[in-house]
Formats: sequence, C-alpha cells, structure tokens
Amino acid sequence: MSVSVADFFKTVKSQLASVLGSEGEADSAARILFEDLAGYDRKYLFINGDREISEYMQERINAAVEKVKGGEPVQYAVGHARFMGNDFMVSPAVLIPRPETAGLVDAIVDDFGTRRDLDVLDIGTGSGCIAISLARALPFSHISGFDISADALTVAKENARRLGVKVDFEQCDILSAEPPAYPRYDIIASNPPYICASEKADMDARVLDYEPSTALFVPDNDPLLFYCAIARYARAALRPGGALYFEINSRFPEQMRRLLTNEGFADVSVSRDYRGLYRYARAVSI
Repeated sequence: MSVSVADFFKTVKSQLASVLGSEGEADSAARILFEDLAGYDRKYLFINGDREISEYMQERINAAVEKVKGGEPVQYAVGHARFMGNDFMVSPAVLIPRPETAGLVDAIVDDFGTRRDLDVLDIGTGSGCIAISLARALPFSHISGFDISADALTVAKENARRLGVKVDFEQCDILSAEPPAYPRYDIIASNPPYICASEKADMDARVLDYEPSTALFVPDNDPLLFYCAIARYARAALRPGGALYFEINSRFPEQMRRLLTNEGFADVSVSRDYRGLYRYARAVSI
C-alpha cells in the first residue's frame, strides 16, 4: 500500500513517542532517522510531504525505529550524530557528542581563533569531535588526539578522513602517561570521564546500556581522578601562556578551581553552559 512521506513521518513519530516519552524528543528522533537514512531533511518534508515513500526506505527507517524501541540511542541506530554542523560517525565504542561539548570548542576558538601554527592536544578524544572541530576552526594548526580505546580511535580516524582534516591520533592511557620532555602544546583540551558512580540512578537507560562506561564514570571517592592526571601532564606539556580547557561535572566547580590553582596554573576560571550549569574550566600555563 502506498504511503506519503508526511504520513509515514507521523507514524514513525507516534511510535517513537511511545518509547521516548515526549513529543519533542520523538520529533527530533524522527527527523534524525529521516534525514540520515533517507536524506529527507526538514525542508524536504515540508515541500515534498505528499510524495510517496518507497517500500525500501520504509523498511530501512522501520529497522532503525525497532532499534530505538529496543532501547538503543537514535544516533547509534543510524550510526551518525551531528556536532557543530558536521556529521560524525558514532558507535557504542564512543560517546555521542553533546551540545554542551560544543561550548568547550567555542571557548577555545574565541581565545585562539586568530592565532596560527598552534599545537593542540585533545585528551580522551572518543569520536574525535573536539579535535576535528578544532582542526576545522584553527587553520594551520597541528592537532593531536589521545584515547585509551583502540576502537574509539578507529572511529575518530574515520571521522577525520570523512571530514577532510588531518589529526594525529594516538592510543594513550593518560593516567599513566609520561609528559613530553619539553613543553610542546599551546592548547590542551579534555572532556574526560567525570560522572560519579552514584549518579547512575538518575541517568537514562539508553546512556547506561549503550554508551561506553569507561568514558563516563569515575569512582565516588575520586571524582577528579582524570582532572588531576591531565592537569599534571599539562603542567609539563603546555608552553608558557598555553591554556588548559576542561568540560567538568557541574557538581564540582570550586573543587576544579582549587585543583588547577594548586597545580600552579594562572587565570583559573569556571563558566556555565547554555543551561546555566557550571560546565567548563580554563587555566593558563605560566
């Protein structure tokens, strides 16, 4: 039986609303499925909603809907996520890029966007969304990315290839990494694991069941574990005047401020994200 694009969109949205819990979230998820799997963006749906959608495309979208109904995040169901206007490949080996993380990239570009020939390191790169976005925004810079996960680095390398930028990715456990013999970076950025194990009870099952726990959680008794290690690494690795940028747990802004001050950084600041939560820390090497 023939069905129009608009009617099929309504059907998909209704099915997703039954599992996602809100019309807004269901609408966003349906639009992701239609755009990523069929190439039908918002403009296409508005102009061509009365056109017939093929059975093949219905089956393709329905297969993804079943994955979402089974608990899988929609970005994993389609294999892609949008971040800062670009399409990133994602899999359960990497975190799904969040809008909050775009604020971290924006802060770096605001501070260094007029500079050239920068050396930049992204620690815990995951999908490569921070490193790749910085490579696109900071011309003529040398960008590197560390991650402990070989599977994550495979995803990051493919994203860099697809988006046409050069990033040097390296497998590295920052908790045991030795800093370089001399200061070599102008910028070090990181969105490390920062969610305490006790916070799991308040989290969506789609995050807990599918996104990599090693990229999310830290022990309750050591919530700044990765920040301590990265700050110490950065003290030796940043050139004078270089800057360290973190995405942080909104529960610990003052603890982050003290940590960075005690590690010998200058101009330490914490700032809020678009929701008003403390989300970023910045410090300057002296």
